[in-house]
Amino acid sequence: MATLTATTRKASPPGVLTRPAVRKLAVLALVAAVLVPLAAARWASGTWPGALTVDVSEPLGRASDWIIDNRDSHPVFLYFLGHVSNAVVIAVRAVYLALLAVGWAGVAAVSALIAWRAAGVRLALGTAAAFLACGLLGMWVPTMQTLALMVVAVAASVVVGGLLGLAAGLSDRMDRVLRPVLDTMQVLPAFAYLLPVVLVFGIGVPAAVLATVVYAAPPMARLTALGLRGADKEVLEAVESLGTTARQRLLTARIPLARKELLLGLNQTIMMALSMAVIASVIGAGGLGDRVYQALASVDVGAALAAGIPIVLLAVVLDRVTGAAGARLGQAPAPNARALWAYALAAAVAVAVAGRLANRLEWPDGWVVGVAEPVNRAVDWMTDHLYSGVPVIGGTADWAGHFTTWVLDPLRDGLQWLPWWSVLLIVAALAWVIGTWRTALTAVLAMAATGVLGVWKPSLDTLSQVLAAVAVTLVIGFATGVAAARSDRVERLLRPVLDVFQTMPQFVYLIPVVALFGVGRAPAVAAAIVYALPAVVRITTQGLRQVDPAALESARSLGATSGQQLRQVQLPLARRALLLAVNQGVVLVLAVVIIGGLVGGGALGYDVVFGLAQGDLATGLVAGAAIVCLGLMLDRVTQPTERRAEKGA
Repeated sequence: MATLTATTRKASPPGVLTRPAVRKLAVLALVAAVLVPLAAARWASGTWPGALTVDVSEPLGRASDWIIDNRDSHPVFLYFLGHVSNAVVIAVRAVYLALLAVGWAGVAAVSALIAWRAAGVRLALGTAAAFLACGLLGMWVPTMQTLALMVVAVAASVVVGGLLGLAAGLSDRMDRVLRPVLDTMQVLPAFAYLLPVVLVFGIGVPAAVLATVVYAAPPMARLTALGLRGADKEVLEAVESLGTTARQRLLTARIPLARKELLLGLNQTIMMALSMAVIASVIGAGGLGDRVYQALASVDVGAALAAGIPIVLLAVVLDRVTGAAGARLGQAPAPNARALWAYALAAAVAVAVAGRLANRLEWPDGWVVGVAEPVNRAVDWMTDHLYSGVPVIGGTADWAGHFTTWVLDPLRDGLQWLPWWSVLLIVAALAWVIGTWRTALTAVLAMAATGVLGVWKPSLDTLSQVLAAVAVTLVIGFATGVAAARSDRVERLLRPVLDVFQTMPQFVYLIPVVALFGVGRAPAVAAAIVYALPAVVRITTQGLRQVDPAALESARSLGATSGQQLRQVQLPLARRALLLAVNQGVVLVLAVVIIGGLVGGGALGYDVVFGLAQGDLATGLVAGAAIVCLGLMLDRVTQPTERRAEKGA
C-alpha cells in the first residue's frame, strides 16, 4: 500500500499544474508551439489575408437603393410602415400639445404630485424645482418636446420589451432565441442603426422614436424575463394547486411577484431612452437634443450646458421617482393616504387651471436666466490659460498630444504590427484562461469577424483607444472606489457627482472635452473615461462594502493593518464585483469612443458617423457590425463565466 501510494504521488502532476488556469496556459503554449511556425510560414506579412475577406458592400448597397426606390410606392411602406410612422407622429404631437395646454405651472404641479405619490415630499419638491429650472434656463419648450418624445418612446419600449420579456420568461426556447438578439441590440452603437431607420422612415420624429425603442427596449425585456423566471416556485405551486389556468397564474402570481424587476426595467428603459435624446436629434428629433447637437457643431459650451442641464435634471428626477416607487412596493399605505391624495390632486388641478385662466401657459421671457454667456467666458478663460502655455505641467493640449504620442500611437501601431493570427491567439488565451473553451471560441470568432468584414485595421485602432481608456478608467475608478468604500464621508460627497455624470448624455461630454483638449483621438478617449468612471466607482465601492464583516474582523484580530486588510481580504473577496466593474467599464468606454468619431476619434466611429451623414448603408452597417464584434469579444475576455466564478479558479 505504501509503495502504491508513493507511486501515485510520483505520477501526480506538480502542485502548480493542479490549478486550472495554469493547465490551460500549458495547453495554449503547446498549441502555440505548433501553430505559430505554420501560421508564420503561411502568412508572413501578418496583415489580414484578402482571401478571408467577404465584400458585403455590394448587397448592402443594393438593399439601400431598393429601399430608396420603393419607399413611396411599395405596399409594405404604404400600408404598414406608413401607418406606423403616422401613428408615432400623432402620438408625439398629442402629448406635446397636451403639455403645452396644461402650461408650465400645471406641468410642474402634476409632476410634483406624481413624485410625491411615489416617493414623498422631498422628491416632490425636487421634481418641481427641476422643471422650474428648465424654464429658468430658457428651455421650457425644448424640454416639453423632449418629454413628449420620451413619453411615447418609453411607452412603446415598455410594451415591446414587456412582450419580449414575457415570451422569454415563459419559454426556454424563446429565451435562447432572444438572448443573442438582445445582446446585439444593446452592443450595437446607436449611430449604426440610425441609418437603416432613416432609410425606411426618413428624417423626423418617427425615425427618432423607433430608434429609441430599439435602444431602450432590451433592458425591459431582460428584466421582465428575469422577474418571471425568478418567481417563487412554492407560491406558483400553491396557486397551481388551486386549479388555476396558466393565464390566471400569470396575472395573479408571476407578474405581481415580478413587480420590482418590472419597475427596475421601467427605470432602465427611461434612462436609456433619455440618453438617446441627443443622438436622435441627428435625425430630426428636435427638443433638447437638437440644441445640444447644434452647440456641439459650433463648440458653444454655454449653449450646450444650458440644454444639457435640463436633460440631466429630467434623468435624475425620473431615476429617483421610479427607483423610489420600486423601493416602496409592498409597504402599507398611510391611514389617510386617500384623503391626502385627493387634496394634492385638487391642488395640482387648481394650479393648472389658474395658469390657464391667467393666460400664463408659456414660460415668461423675463424669468429666463442666461447662463450661456458667463459659461462661455469661463471656458474662454480656461482655454486661454489652460489649453497651452501653463508653466511646468503644460496645458491640456500638451497633455492630449503627449497621451496620443506616448500611449495611443504606440498601442495602435503595436496592435496593427502584430500578425493577425497572433492577435487571435492572444484573444483565445485570455478568454480561455478566464472562462471556458466556448468563451474562447466565441471571442476568437467575434474578433475574426472584423477581418472577414474587411475592417481589421480600423478595428485594431478602435481597440487601442478602448484599451487605453479602460486602463485609465480602472486606475482612477478603483482608487476612487476604494476611498469611497473606506469612508462614508467620501461616498456622500461623491454620490451627487456620480449621479450627474451617469445621467448626462454622451454628447454633452464632448463639448468641454473638445474645448479643453481640441480635436483628435485623445478627446474621444477623455470623454469615454469620464462617461465610464461612475459605473466603475459605484460597482467597486459596493463590492468592497459587501465583503463579509467577519472576515475583516478576523484579519483585525490577527493584527493586520488597514492596507493588509484591503490587499489580502477585501480585494480578493470582492473579485467578482471588480471583474464586473472591468466589464462595465469596457462596454461604456466602447460606446463613447465610437461617438468620439465626431470629434476626430477616427477608426470605426468615423466610419459609422460617415455612413450616417452620407447615407452609405454599407459603410455604416459594416462598421457597426465590427463594433458589435469588438464588444462581444471584450465582454467574453473580461467577464468570467458563472461556472468559473463558482469554482473560484
